[in-house]
Amino acid sequence: LLAAVIGYDYLSANYDNEVPSENASSSEAVMAPDFTVFDGEGNPVSFSDFSGKPVVINFWATWCGYCVKEMPSFEKAFEEFGDEVVFMMINVTDGYQETKEDAAKFVEEKGYTFPVYYDTELSAAGVYGASSLPATAFINADGELVHGQLGMLSEETLYGFIEKLLEK
Repeated sequence: LLAAVIGYDYLSANYDNEVPSENASSSEAVMAPDFTVFDGEGNPVSFSDFSGKPVVINFWATWCGYCVKEMPSFEKAFEEFGDEVVFMMINVTDGYQETKEDAAKFVEEKGYTFPVYYDTELSAAGVYGASSLPATAFINADGELVHGQLGMLSEETLYGFIEKLLEK
């Protein structure tokens, strides 16, 4: 619960659609909380499995118009940066409004190749305060939350934060 409050406060405080500036910095690092979701075969996958790598987490659903609209940008970014950055495209799978089958069919029909995970217990969305969709978190290789975004990202903003994650 504490991680959910911290994650929500962090994401809410950083809700803007600005590309990061060169002088953007934080005096206090906020560590990204761990969570477990499931891959297409039902195997558990934890955020901590990707320790030491930059990660982009996107919470989405097929019924969310803005989620659907930003998906092509995520696919393009995954194709370009997928060897350097982990993409966790997490479907918020409540079993009613969104089912695993609906999401998998959508991804297949659109031809998306990024990895899709299913938050069937809604624990990851809760920990990251994804109370509305889409929601995206950018985490550096040290496990620190660099930026959180509630709402749709422009392609320019998405690329700007990915490039920040890759700066050494």
